[in-house]
Amino acid sequence: MTRSVLMVLTSHGQFGATGRATGFWREELVTPLHAFREAGLAVELTSVRGGQPPVDPASTAGAAADPDLDALLTGVEPLASVDPAGYDAVFLVGGHGTMWDFPGNESLARLVSTIGRTGVVAAVCHGVAGLLDATTPTGDPLVAGRTVTGFSDAEEALAGATGALPFSLEQRLKDLGADVETGDPFTPTVRRDGRLLTGQNPASSASLAAAVIDALGSR
Repeated sequence: MTRSVLMVLTSHGQFGATGRATGFWREELVTPLHAFREAGLAVELTSVRGGQPPVDPASTAGAAADPDLDALLTGVEPLASVDPAGYDAVFLVGGHGTMWDFPGNESLARLVSTIGRTGVVAAVCHGVAGLLDATTPTGDPLVAGRTVTGFSDAEEALAGATGALPFSLEQRLKDLGADVETGDPFTPTVRRDGRLLTGQNPASSASLAAAVIDALGSR
């Protein structure tokens, strides 16, 4: 039986009040997507509002044109219409846009919580913001007492993003009781706690995808 992965993208395209564009980070979608397909997994995409998800222009510099990817991103299904029962894993793609529309999204919280009961939950970089409202069957935060990583406060400062963000992802995870472990800025860092897998930054995308494939194979 073919395993299935749902990749979730932000629909938020404005970087706070800075006037800059943001969205999802291209590498955090493309690298895992290719890895999943090469492993024989069925992959589908969704975004918070559906339609064409915005890509952070900073993540496309030097990237070759990819008509197949452009076609895949056209008319993406909205998150609220997705049935989580059809997927073995959910992969939350990062990008600063997620900091605005992943937290507080009831459809996303329900989807992650449901898949998390029996399947694999993975998030990379700012995609970890999609874990903040997810819960266990007993109602506890999904990340409470779990070892996770995500884009660090140090990396936000180095990126000059701290002042424009609605909150600190690292601190919010800690407030929920997570054991947050971060590596050196912008170096590959992945943490696996049971079926909960997280990657710190774009450089962690390939290693996190490999961990997801391994976790699905061991289910």
